[in-house]
Amino acid sequence: MTDIFTLDAEVRTDLGKGASRRLRHANKVPAILYGEGKEPVSLTLAHNKVFRAQQEEAFYSHVLTLNVDGKPVECLIKDMQRHPFKQVIMHLDFMRIDASHAVHTNVPVHFINEEAVVKKGAIVAHHVSEIAISCLPKNLPEFIEVDVADLEVGQTLHLSDVALPKGVTSDELAKGESHDLAVVTANAPKGKADDAEAEEETTEE
Repeated sequence: MTDIFTLDAEVRTDLGKGASRRLRHANKVPAILYGEGKEPVSLTLAHNKVFRAQQEEAFYSHVLTLNVDGKPVECLIKDMQRHPFKQVIMHLDFMRIDASHAVHTNVPVHFINEEAVVKKGAIVAHHVSEIAISCLPKNLPEFIEVDVADLEVGQTLHLSDVALPKGVTSDELAKGESHDLAVVTANAPKGKADDAEAEEETTEE
């Protein structure tokens, strides 16, 4: 797994759409490296190495090392453009990071113990697939684990209910209580929910 976090890159000076097209025909991926107050650098990477790496979920939320003409640079993947129907990576955006500066990125959510909620007769509904976080690079988690075992029918877990790893904060919650987004809900099966509403209406009548 470690190899997917290290990629070799070459600085490119031949820019423009035509140049990028030629690179792709040569099984290379055009990319750009920016951030940390330094000038953006245009790069070229081997498509087969990138394609293999991006198949791993951890690739998108892990500190990567780009060997730029032999010099290692730590960074995060910030954007990836894919071909609309071919299995081709069209372009990559990398953002430099500094070990002493907090990074802002999105990490995937892994929901666990959903079977315990299903046994209660509920249907689990995910509202998010990733969470925006801030932390120092050394504290960057590959994913956020959300345990739903204690979720009751009709209950919703919000961002404020999620236990984040040490040194990690939620970018959304930092904006205030109104950004306490719903993460997952245990919904009653549709038939049961309709029955309950019908009972309430009958009672009211």
